[in-house]
Amino acid sequence: MDSQSGILYLVSTPIGNLGDITFRAIETLKKVNVIAAEDTRHSRRLLNHYGIKTPLLSYYEHNRDIRIPKIIETIKSGDSVSLITDAGTPAISDPAYKLVRFAIENKIKVESVPGASAVLASLVPSGLPTDRFIFEGFLPLKKGRIKRIESMQDEVATIILYESPKRLTRTLRQLTEILGDRPAVVARELTKIHEEYVRGTLKDLYAHFIEKSPKGECVILIGKKDENVHFN
Repeated sequence: MDSQSGILYLVSTPIGNLGDITFRAIETLKKVNVIAAEDTRHSRRLLNHYGIKTPLLSYYEHNRDIRIPKIIETIKSGDSVSLITDAGTPAISDPAYKLVRFAIENKIKVESVPGASAVLASLVPSGLPTDRFIFEGFLPLKKGRIKRIESMQDEVATIILYESPKRLTRTLRQLTEILGDRPAVVARELTKIHEEYVRGTLKDLYAHFIEKSPKGECVILIGKKDENVHFN
């Protein structure tokens, strides 16, 4: 590592409740020279809540090719940068890993400041097995979507997916048709006032959300094939 370079910190932020942030994360966000954020307007609310006045720089999927060289240059000049996502842990279903890869190639030190993640926050109280799980992120919107679901048919671990409320019922229907009627859970609005866990089978959940349109970002958790789990 270059001793003259700064550090790239990957700082986890709350997924809903602003209290779900570590002391170390707050200290890190205050001490760095720049915070690279997915949505600077969204992140400003968190920073204002904790009195953090560090300058913000936008870094997201569609400007990463422009931003990565700028951030790498900033760190190599001796400044440190914290990278945050809109909610949760950077590099989980967002473009942070590409910046991390460039930082490593440039011999820049990368440190993780761990904290909230919707993956674990939804899995632990789900009631589904936690000994093995696989995170599939968001399914493709069109091309490759069905093949991705078909690839899960023989999976012997709890499957975790992210989904938007507007696509939830479509996804539950497709999962039921391809994977069969497995035990499943939909967790939504995690750590917020209207946090909800709906448990049953994939078919149960599809019927539930056809009748009651979901709101807020959702996590779908699917039990193993032939898993003996019953939610009454």
